[in-house]
Amino acid sequence: MTSQPRIPDVPAKPSLDGLEEKWVRAWEEKGVYRFDRTRPREEVYSIDTPPPTVSGSLHVGHVFSYTHTDTVARFHRMRGRAVFYPMGWDDNGLPTERRVQNHFGVRCDPSLPYDPDFAPPAEPDPKRQVPVARRNFIELCERLTEVDEKAFEETWRRVGLSVDWNHLYTTIGDESRRASQRAFLRNLARGEAYVSEAPTLWDVTFQTAVAQAELEDREQPGAFYRLRFHGDERPVYIETTRPELLPACVALVAHPDDERYRELFGTTVRTPLFGVGVPVLAHRLAEPDKGSGIAMICTFGDVTDVVWWRELDLPTRAVVGWDGRLVADAPEGVPAGPYSELAGKTLFSAKERVVEMLRDSGDLDGEPRKITRPVKFYEKGGKPLEIVTTRQWYIRNGGRDTAVRAELIGRGRELRWHPGYMRARYENWVEGLNGDWLISRQRFFGVPIPVWYRLDGSGEPLYDAPIVPSEDALPVDPSSDAPPGFTEDQRGKPDGFIGDPDVMDTWATSSLTPQIAGGWERDTDLFSRVFPFDLRPQGHDIIRTWLFSTVVRSHLEHGSLPWTDTALSGWILDPDRKKMSKSKGNVVTPIALLEEFGSDAVRYWAANGRPGTDTAFDTGQIKVGRRLAIKILNASKFVLGLGEAAPDARVTAPLDRAMLAALAEVVREATEAFEGYDYARALERTERFFWEFCDDYLELVKARAYGEGDEARSARAALRTALSVLLRLFAPILPFVTEEVWSWWRHGSVHAASWPSAGELPGGGDPAVLTATAEALRQVRKVKSAAKASMRADVARAVVRGSEVVRIARADLAAAGRIADLALEDAPATLTVDVTLAT
Repeated sequence: MTSQPRIPDVPAKPSLDGLEEKWVRAWEEKGVYRFDRTRPREEVYSIDTPPPTVSGSLHVGHVFSYTHTDTVARFHRMRGRAVFYPMGWDDNGLPTERRVQNHFGVRCDPSLPYDPDFAPPAEPDPKRQVPVARRNFIELCERLTEVDEKAFEETWRRVGLSVDWNHLYTTIGDESRRASQRAFLRNLARGEAYVSEAPTLWDVTFQTAVAQAELEDREQPGAFYRLRFHGDERPVYIETTRPELLPACVALVAHPDDERYRELFGTTVRTPLFGVGVPVLAHRLAEPDKGSGIAMICTFGDVTDVVWWRELDLPTRAVVGWDGRLVADAPEGVPAGPYSELAGKTLFSAKERVVEMLRDSGDLDGEPRKITRPVKFYEKGGKPLEIVTTRQWYIRNGGRDTAVRAELIGRGRELRWHPGYMRARYENWVEGLNGDWLISRQRFFGVPIPVWYRLDGSGEPLYDAPIVPSEDALPVDPSSDAPPGFTEDQRGKPDGFIGDPDVMDTWATSSLTPQIAGGWERDTDLFSRVFPFDLRPQGHDIIRTWLFSTVVRSHLEHGSLPWTDTALSGWILDPDRKKMSKSKGNVVTPIALLEEFGSDAVRYWAANGRPGTDTAFDTGQIKVGRRLAIKILNASKFVLGLGEAAPDARVTAPLDRAMLAALAEVVREATEAFEGYDYARALERTERFFWEFCDDYLELVKARAYGEGDEARSARAALRTALSVLLRLFAPILPFVTEEVWSWWRHGSVHAASWPSAGELPGGGDPAVLTATAEALRQVRKVKSAAKASMRADVARAVVRGSEVVRIARADLAAAGRIADLALEDAPATLTVDVTLAT
């Protein structure tokens, strides 16, 4: 319901200063944004809010996208829905670990015992990090994230996010760990989670596995090296960018239709330097037009090597260690003598030494040919990824099962996308999967894999029979908790146990945000009122990670989508049109902007960014937003200062009815735009009307509104009606200034008021009356401006031609233009005004 009027209390000098502090405090005290959990599901609007990564500070890109979500939340709240709008902090995973390492000057060493009295260095040195036990490291992570989270909450409140802070969660908190481990155990019981020892993409800096969704290609300089392999009949030349992997070579491969090599298929050639015999094989993935047309297969240089290795059933000669150096011992079958020249070297140094050795042996044909090529990196890493054989946990996501893939594509088609074309990105990702979802990480600050393994009599793990906890024992940490039936003193001993040392990928927990925030298996009443959620807002760049993984978990656990709609925000671009990101160092933090221009101004800039569209950061537009907010204050003061309309006052004047008819159309358009998640169009349409209202209508009715009688009362009633509607239309985008003005003359909060409807405005008006009369007034003003006369200068005579409807508002036009003699004549359709200024 729209609150009732009260006696206006308008400040003498309205100001934007201090509004954020005033209204943030008032909203919290009055519980304006509290979720009413007594409402049935059909009256609830639930939002699966993105939990921002807590690793430093927010930047304007966060403010941009979270403002979009907030406008939608406020709109649905005003439409009468109980809005479930929680907030979470994504505080586990690699970004937090890196920040803790640099902030405290420590690194985690799981082999060390816990020190309850440990204190980090007084003067941390990131280059000389102190080793600490895993538990000590986790305590430091929790300590730092708590500080960051308080700063994040203060910023979000300052921005005006209408979240219910009673529903706050963290992705490393007990409830999140419990939900994440429960979902994993159920995936495991159903056969959807499994462990496999296989070639894995590996970041040598962080020494952890990396999933397909976390990859990015970066252009890197390199070179092709032409190497001579030795055959019985003739030499065979291959071109490679990775000569350092020669000791890992297990075969050569060419396309089965390549006439150059057909006679070699099934024969053996010897590797340069090492003299290891390797077969020459045929495979369809070999590219005849690339290099010499024949390639060496190494274990493992890239993902194609993995395919060849698997499909051709080749042996493994692994040489790259987890630390990015060549392992100490030569692979089986590789002579130790030449390999000793490479053992322990970094990949870069190994490449340099191999090239020197090839030159000396005469097996390097010509000089290297320089190239630039795309190389796969972990999105947060600084060195190219390697492929090493590791034991990892996976969840089936359709990457190896066409039936599951088809089901997940079907889920994407059930989902309503805003904008709609973003669905193609989802489908392209799912169709391009080449493996299941790798969820284990060799890190420390995360949700532990809730699994132990028995040790046999010789102390070897029995990986085929993992021990799992009961769900009522969750959350557990296998590194410090003993499994059922064992005691802690049996850890690591024959016939005892060990815990799985890995943690889950942060997306494995973030993919359960609807379940975590909604109280899955914890608060069944709440969950029944909010799930499936109505909205998933997020960036378009993480469709492949967060959106897809959340669909996977909900599909497997609930057999449904986790939400009905998703709204995608674009990126924020810097002045060079590059995406703002912390890793690029080109971000702008929001606090100074919020303090200088005000939160409403920054929100105005954000709300102008259309769904899914990348937007340039622009302080110019923020300044426009501040001018708009100031104009709302001043125009509102003017309208309320005209005095009350009589309680029974009716809007009767044609110009007043015309204005309200035009406003009714704005209400319809803004409502339709918000229903389609196009907050930018709703703002654009409302703002355009507001400026026309101020520049045209207010000037046209000012004289009449100061008067007496029915015509004056009609003007005042129309003005107050329009003000009420405009404040509510602006409220989702400019919450502070609209709440301030609302408080001058209405009880309650504008954000608890009802969204305006066209039906609450008097019908029967013709918007053309206002349009034509306003245009006539603009032409009169133009003549005054050209004559360098005041807008209050008198007009002796004006003749309006081309619009009969102006006759209806003739008196208002004459008063506003100070026209002594106003004549109207028939003429062609184009409206013109002849003006004679008074002498």
